[in-house]
Amino acid sequence: MATKSPIDPELVRELAELLNQTDLTEIEVEKGDLRVRVARNISTTVQVPAAAPMMAMPAPVAAAAAPVEAKPTAAHPGAVPSPMVGTAYRRPSPDAKPFVEIGSVVKQGERILLVEAMKTFNDIVAPRAGKVTAILVEDGQPVEYGEPLLVIE
Repeated sequence: MATKSPIDPELVRELAELLNQTDLTEIEVEKGDLRVRVARNISTTVQVPAAAPMMAMPAPVAAAAAPVEAKPTAAHPGAVPSPMVGTAYRRPSPDAKPFVEIGSVVKQGERILLVEAMKTFNDIVAPRAGKVTAILVEDGQPVEYGEPLLVIE
């Protein structure tokens, strides 16, 4: 004896079709105790041109009498700037290893970071081949447009 599911499969199909016909990434419908959420995961790749315009960042202020190594800024010729505002992630999932580490050799077009913006994960790829000499963001750190993410020399 089969029991009928309270979820109408036709409703789910209609909601999925609505997602396909629009730019929406998720729809949620609630009626009484029944709640149906249909979502799709969209991932895009963002290519950062090697000669992308970069915004200058103020120089770090050194504490008196303490030598401080300056971090590379957006003016550094090997800096890879963030193409958008969002949250930078160095790994594809919390339990995975980072895409790159200091000393990693990368190829042009290789994925080096993710920037999540509006619940969409965007691949950040190496604009040129080289060696990663500095990583300027922590995993899960908010970033601004043009902010240097890492340095490839």
